[in-house]
Amino acid sequence: MIQATGATKRFAEICAVDHIDAVIRNGSVFGLIGSNGAGKSSFLRMLAGILRPDEGRVTIDEQDVFENVALKSRCFYISDEQYFFSNCTPDEMKNYYKRLYPAFDDARYRHLMTAFELDGGRKIRTFSKGMKKQVSVICGVCAGADYLFCDETFDGLDPVVRQAVKSLFAADVAERGMTPIIASHNLRELEDICDHVGLLHRGGILFSRDLDDMKLGIHKLQCIFDRPFDVSMLGADIPVLHFEQRGSLYTITARGDRETLQNRLAALQPVFFELLPLSLEEIFISETEVVGYDVKKLIF
Repeated sequence: MIQATGATKRFAEICAVDHIDAVIRNGSVFGLIGSNGAGKSSFLRMLAGILRPDEGRVTIDEQDVFENVALKSRCFYISDEQYFFSNCTPDEMKNYYKRLYPAFDDARYRHLMTAFELDGGRKIRTFSKGMKKQVSVICGVCAGADYLFCDETFDGLDPVVRQAVKSLFAADVAERGMTPIIASHNLRELEDICDHVGLLHRGGILFSRDLDDMKLGIHKLQCIFDRPFDVSMLGADIPVLHFEQRGSLYTITARGDRETLQNRLAALQPVFFELLPLSLEEIFISETEVVGYDVKKLIF
């Protein structure tokens, strides 16, 4: 289990990570989201033991990560900007990682390199950005690490490869309990893989929650009335997060029990109404509007 307690990191006058508390449980797929400059990369590097916290602690199984060689052998970090040794090939990088990760799966590496149609003997400097990320992902999943730290890993990958990478992550989570921590500013990329999400803003974490619990507690309703309608007619005990009217069409995002919301709305005898599934993006828009943040600047 990874735990951050009051984790803080400053670069001169800039506070990149501001007293973050978070718990990441083993076997979960944790999505770390937020706008550019929110502190995702800095926090991810602290989790991976690359940066030392200026204040607070970052631990894995109650041990500090920074300069802990034994713990780092259980972690693999995939940076946003890929770095490889000068003039090396994927096969040479594989041999290097085998020295650091005793459980590195050589046979799986060869299989994935063939499946992704990558030449292990070709100089990596001649690869495209997406191909370099594929090499990093392949080395990461083959290393046998317990924790995989991914910084904008899906950026630069085509749709087919993105789905293939997600399938690799899901298989390792199911088969050996790997814990991927994926930092991204693109909510749509994380929606179908993460089961837990944390939202960063201005170096601090707004909240960290289970995605299924969030979806169960928030509902989006669309309805049409042939007479004036006010959201207060649903009842004071229904917390409304978002309300929008376009002509006779009303869109409501509210907290509460699904059956209760349906019954309340049906009792008002609308011409038409339905409950719609919420996307991860809509959930976060609703949550952040409640705490008064500028969602457009935060998400997009």
